[in-house]
Amino acid sequence: MIEKILPSGVASAELLEYPEDLKPHPAEEHLIAKSVEKRRRDFIGARHCARQALAELGEPAVAIGKGERGMPLWPRGIVGSLTHCDGYRAAALAHKLRFRSIGIDAEPHGPLPEGVLDSVSLPQERAWLGSAPSDLHLDRLLFCAKEATYKAWFPLTLRWLGFEEAHITFTIDESSDGGGSGTFHSDLLVPGQTTDGGMPLISFDGRWVIGDGLILTAIAHD
Repeated sequence: MIEKILPSGVASAELLEYPEDLKPHPAEEHLIAKSVEKRRRDFIGARHCARQALAELGEPAVAIGKGERGMPLWPRGIVGSLTHCDGYRAAALAHKLRFRSIGIDAEPHGPLPEGVLDSVSLPQERAWLGSAPSDLHLDRLLFCAKEATYKAWFPLTLRWLGFEEAHITFTIDESSDGGGSGTFHSDLLVPGQTTDGGMPLISFDGRWVIGDGLILTAIAHD
């Protein structure tokens, strides 16, 4: 499903059923040696998807390390993002010559737990949620888009981005048969100086889709 919201030039792979014989890359085992089983499966499954995406890009299936704040360490010349939630793991990767940063996130299509919305949203966003004519769980969609925004932001800045530091607006293409799709725009409310020598970040544009009990969001920033 993730490929529906990614542009040409971004390779992706997703895993819904977890193969019992799936093992970590030998050079990654030390990163999860003390992890609980769920954490191991999420880590192994997402990186398995990443290696499938690397192959699609014509790159070798190398180990993928872990950097600051858990950021995946991609091979030279590659940008990408990983995500996982119950029953789903995915990766999206591209060549750095084509895209500057990628951020993806997956969430179950259900309401946010009580009390969470106020801590992850701005007043303007909550006002939109209160007026949007939809039977979708748009509060969870907002959270999912905030997570994708952070994942696109952090590799370029190496700085934290709080939920209150991006204002996200949405368009809704459709919302039928229990699903929907559309676009979103993330206005960054803090200075966006980057570490790669490129232009400071001002905003991101992304796409979202809901289906099969999942919400997926994706940003491919060029």
